Amino acid sequence: MRRSTFLAAATATALYCSLSTGLSPALAESATGGPVLVGADGWYSQPGMLFVTAHSDNPLTHITAHFFPLDAPDGGPEAGSTEDFTQYSGQDATSGTWRAPVHLADLGDYRVTVDLQDASGATVTGALSPYTLAYRTIVTISDLTATPSVPDYLHQQVSVTGTVLADDPRHPDAPAPADGLPVDIETGRGRVSATTAADGRFTAAFVPVQTSIDLTVAPQASDAYPGAIDVMAPKQYLHTTQAPVRFTASTHALNLKQGATGTVTGHAEIQTSTGWQPLPHTAITLFDLGPNGLPDFLLAETTTDSQGTYTLPVSSYNAAPTAELMAGTAYMPFQQTSTEPFSLHVAYTTHIEMSTSLNDNSTLTAYGSVYYEDARAHWPAKPTVTLQYSKDGKSGWKNATTIPIKIRYNKPQFAEDFARTFTTPNTNAYWRARFNGNPDLATSTTKPVHLYRYATRITGFHASPDPVRKSQPISFAGTLQYKVGTTWKPLSGGSPTLYFKPRGSTTYHYVCELDSDKHGHLIGMVTAERDGTWAIALSRETGDHYLRSTRVTDYVDVR
Repeated sequence: MRRSTFLAAATATALYCSLSTGLSPALAESATGGPVLVGADGWYSQPGMLFVTAHSDNPLTHITAHFFPLDAPDGGPEAGSTEDFTQYSGQDATSGTWRAPVHLADLGDYRVTVDLQDASGATVTGALSPYTLAYRTIVTISDLTATPSVPDYLHQQVSVTGTVLADDPRHPDAPAPADGLPVDIETGRGRVSATTAADGRFTAAFVPVQTSIDLTVAPQASDAYPGAIDVMAPKQYLHTTQAPVRFTASTHALNLKQGATGTVTGHAEIQTSTGWQPLPHTAITLFDLGPNGLPDFLLAETTTDSQGTYTLPVSSYNAAPTAELMAGTAYMPFQQTSTEPFSLHVAYTTHIEMSTSLNDNSTLTAYGSVYYEDARAHWPAKPTVTLQYSKDGKSGWKNATTIPIKIRYNKPQFAEDFARTFTTPNTNAYWRARFNGNPDLATSTTKPVHLYRYATRITGFHASPDPVRKSQPISFAGTLQYKVGTTWKPLSGGSPTLYFKPRGSTTYHYVCELDSDKHGHLIGMVTAERDGTWAIALSRETGDHYLRSTRVTDYVDVR
């Protein structure tokens, strides 16, 4: 129950006016122990009744109350009086509260004086009450109803109905419907309003936004009932039903490279009296879990569509090895929340570079470095780089060797080195180095480098004439070739090396460099000196892209 703010203000004004008159309660005519007035006023819920509180050493036998308009001057005529008092409370007639009906012609606020007499004959006349009588219409709400009293997901809207009655104290037995009166309805975290119809009825509706609601309804001030006392209806206590929720997720773990975005998709449902059905327009969130296992900070969020499906983009900005997907939010009035475990691993960007070379005896040398930038990343226990090769540099990559990375600095933006030299049978291939990352560091790869050494041979090698006279020229025939794929092609401009081993010796000696024409045919001659074996092979001076050929020989007899 409460008074309107208007009533509170009027009471304060009346009290000020009463005190400002300079009047005070009259003393009993006897020297001591006579009647004493404590106060007289009308209770806000019963403006047609006056309540007088008084005491005396002897039983009070007669009480008369007089009413004066607040704006009337002192000494003016009274507006009415009453003496039909009956004791309302108290142990005996010496002390307590008495009440009597009030009948006045006009509504308003009145100053009250009281005459008291006790059994000894002692009297008090014109004792001024420190309180005033608010003789006004009371506006109350009856048959207040909220339906449903326990709203659920399928029945969310609550309808509030009631009847507003205006009770005029001049006609206490004939309360009338209040027509056109505004009504304020507080719904916990919101409010709605309504206006009464001719029969005093009002209807309003709202959807709860919390699980428990203290529903309060009160009439509001209206020009149709100036100065009326509005009485709030007793609170209605409502609570909602939170239905179970479930949802699916396309994955419960993402391993993302730094700067990438992953996606989680799924479908959310809510359980109702008709079974599980799609849950539209509800939040799907991804939280990192703190040390206490509770949501710490938000990683991603989205909302289900009208069919309960969702697509959740997940950024790689923050790693969250221990995270949680949640459907719904806390304290939703009609649905529970549902959670699923999740893990977000971010592989931070790494940078790798490499230099390579392939020499004429199939020895490949590779060296380079790897580094990362983000301070949240850490090297694995034994980081490695894998050297890979491919025929076309686009697909079919195969591992050639694994090279350990030597950690010296173990800090962001400090490059760590790797190096390896080895003999490879793949003398025409594309090569790259691949850093073998982990969930903390992303894999990175160098651009392919084409390294090749063509196999070579000399066919049809022959020294002539044979035999030959001493000091006569010897010429050499044969074809210098190199192999592309499975095809041997002539090698023009080659520089095969000519060697000679005298008869009886085991050692070849360098003689000179020969040449080859555009068909790969050998060009060159020497002077015959003595018997021995001539040998020829492609030398390293031929070029960076050719391998040494197998040595071929021919014996010449010199006479």
